[in-house]
Amino acid sequence: MPNSETELMLKGYGLTTAEFFYHMPDYTHVLNTFVWQEYDIAPDHPKLFEFVEFWQSEIEGPLHSVRFTHRKLIGPGEWRNVRGEFALH
Repeated sequence: MPNSETELMLKGYGLTTAEFFYHMPDYTHVLNTFVWQEYDIAPDHPKLFEFVEFWQSEIEGPLHSVRFTHRKLIGPGEWRNVRGEFALH
């Protein structure tokens, strides 16, 4: 059974979002995009690179470029010292 999202985040995984720009197979001068999201571990990103290898071997549209971002969803809490509170009506 696969791990839940919470278990993955506690193990250090974060959400990786990648935008793939690729050439259309029949119209090579036209670029199209595909958005991919998966929980992955930074900085190695094994799942992202596995998907890129899959794309290159199985999908007809050749890749032009890939942009990605990675965000850990569980991190240290923000704390601030509040000395007073004002209530506005």
